[in-house]
Amino acid sequence: MTSENASNHDTPLGVATLIGYERGQWIVYLEVAFPDGVRRHRISAHRTRRMAEIAADMYRRSAMRDTPFRDEGL
Repeated sequence: MTSENASNHDTPLGVATLIGYERGQWIVYLEVAFPDGVRRHRISAHRTRRMAEIAADMYRRSAMRDTPFRDEGL
C-alpha cells in the first residue's frame, strides 16, 4: 500500500452523532464512515437529553472541522 492510499484510507467520508438512552442516562455516540466501513464510539453520558444534544452537536462539529466545507442547508 502506498502512502497516498494509506492517507485516503484514513480519510472519513462522513460523521454522525447518535443519542441513546441506557440505564437512566443519555449516551452520545460518534459514528465515522470510512471507505472500508463505519466505526462507532461511545463518547459520553449525560443526565438530561438536552445536555446530550448539546454535547453531540459539539462533537459532530469538532469531528467535521478538518473535512472540506459541506453545505448543511444553512
